[in-house]
Amino acid sequence: MTDAPRRTSHPSPATTLDGGGTRRSTPLEATHRALGATMTDFAGWDMPLRYSSERDEHVAVRTRAGLFDLSHMGEITVTGPQAADLLDYALVGNIGGVKTGRARYTMICEAEGGILDDLIVYRLADQEYMVVANASNAQVVLDALTARAGGFDAAIRDDRDAYALLAVQGPESPGILKALTDADLDGLKYYAGLPGTVAGVEALIARTGYTGEDGFELFVRPADAVALWEALSAAGKDAGLVPCGLSCRDTLRLEAGMPLYGHELTTATTPFDAGLGRVVKFEKTTNNGDFVGRAALAAAAERAETNPPRKLVGLVAEGRRVPRAGYSVVSADGTVIGEVTSGAPSPTLGKPIAIAYVDAAYATPGTEGVCVDIRGSHEPYEVTALPFYKRQK
Repeated sequence: MTDAPRRTSHPSPATTLDGGGTRRSTPLEATHRALGATMTDFAGWDMPLRYSSERDEHVAVRTRAGLFDLSHMGEITVTGPQAADLLDYALVGNIGGVKTGRARYTMICEAEGGILDDLIVYRLADQEYMVVANASNAQVVLDALTARAGGFDAAIRDDRDAYALLAVQGPESPGILKALTDADLDGLKYYAGLPGTVAGVEALIARTGYTGEDGFELFVRPADAVALWEALSAAGKDAGLVPCGLSCRDTLRLEAGMPLYGHELTTATTPFDAGLGRVVKFEKTTNNGDFVGRAALAAAAERAETNPPRKLVGLVAEGRRVPRAGYSVVSADGTVIGEVTSGAPSPTLGKPIAIAYVDAAYATPGTEGVCVDIRGSHEPYEVTALPFYKRQK
């Protein structure tokens, strides 16, 4: 993986707001504005919310392809002889077991077990890893890794300004990308990456995404972002590719049952609370099996198995009213039995949907008498297993 784009010093420009203050901009800000994007403040970044209709953008990704700017994500590089040992100690996953050229979804937790962030870790070389954090938590993750690095022969580098990140997602994405690269996309597995050239631009090509569809994420130098965006847009024109904003990215991940930090995942929840206990690898043997949060997470695992207070479920509306995060879930007699963490209209299902934590007694799919309190009206919802949508292979 050593031919992937290397770090350079390209501090992200700042956008001055009318009311004073600044927020960071990606290298594609002028492109987004030229396309008529509605911009929004997201985690301190000036990001495109939508370009036209968020429903049309959503449908494009499900049926054709969409192009996203994800340059706000936070890249952190860990290198050195004990890079794997450090990551095995700092994170809950078995990172040392990741082969070069592969990636793993994992989490970083507090000593008490609460989730600081969910991450993707790419093994770029034998002693080099790239940790990709959510934009809102990148500094938190960087600080936590740095604090946990004592005693390890490893270096941590903040590479947030070294990369721009573009994603092309949807069933037409392989064909679009194949027109611009000679990299072996057919041999590239899900959660794997390889260095290559896309439209003449050096890139780390990763088969990852946050939409529930097949697709690719392209890590490139910031100076190459505009040229790559334009090349992808031209190559995808006949395939129906459209630029997509954060709004449809949220409804796509919601349909796919993918958690969002600050909603399904917080420091008040453990991976086991969120139904993601599989990412915690108690069996890893590095550091004598020790990692930050191990004891607390072992207790959380036992609690989730024997007496879970609440479980994460899907809810599908019987009516048309849309639930939002923070709305109460109630039983037939009005007793509060849970809380919505994410909710939106589902373009694919044609109904409002939600993800919610509910009391374990109400978590079985098909449970009757479950409602969401929407501004005083108890709207009926069907409890269902996640995800709401799963693409056909």
